[in-house]
Amino acid sequence: MEEIKLIEIKEEILSDNKNLADELRIRLRQEKTFLLNLMSSPGSGKTSLILRTIAALRVRFRIGVLEADIDSIVDSEKVASTGIQAVQLRTGGFCHLDAPMVTRGLEAFDLTMLDLVIIENVGNLVCPAEFDTGAVRNAMILSVPEGDDKPLKYPLMFSICDVLIVNKIDYLGMSDFNMQALKERVTRLNPDITIIEVSCRTGAGIETWAKWLADEVAGFLRG
Repeated sequence: MEEIKLIEIKEEILSDNKNLADELRIRLRQEKTFLLNLMSSPGSGKTSLILRTIAALRVRFRIGVLEADIDSIVDSEKVASTGIQAVQLRTGGFCHLDAPMVTRGLEAFDLTMLDLVIIENVGNLVCPAEFDTGAVRNAMILSVPEGDDKPLKYPLMFSICDVLIVNKIDYLGMSDFNMQALKERVTRLNPDITIIEVSCRTGAGIETWAKWLADEVAGFLRG
């Protein structure tokens, strides 16, 4: 019987994607545009956080939003209603964004006119963590109703993010969510991560989140 040759397609795809992502970061540095990749499960509050972020930072920074969904434009319509430019990427079944998709989406913007572009990645805690989008920073949202055990189930997502936003803290009194246990689990995976507690419904913690992002963008723009 002939020997079977095993070809690791996934490794090649990830390697090619990483090279393209690095090229995109160089371009963004030249254009002076900060790219934030925002990831989470469906329903955790990505769009709500983006709308809160726009309200907090639009006076200081020129903002654009790159929306990704398998088959919908509802989130981009919400962003566009605020007067902020939104570009919709319809992934057609793909459960993540990668560097080529993001590069294609950014072509719809004049990056010289934007300081900050926020990617709302496809709702998923698995695939988006594996693909480098070319973003300057990675952020994720975990909502209280999802539970404090998610770092145990999806460690890669928590490992690759620079900041974790814990949303829907107004539900804490109605759940058995253990914030201390969550923080211990997350910091074991990623000691350098920043954890910010917010409620997009009440506005609690939004100022802290907006300051973190503003400081990151301002530092990037100063070069």
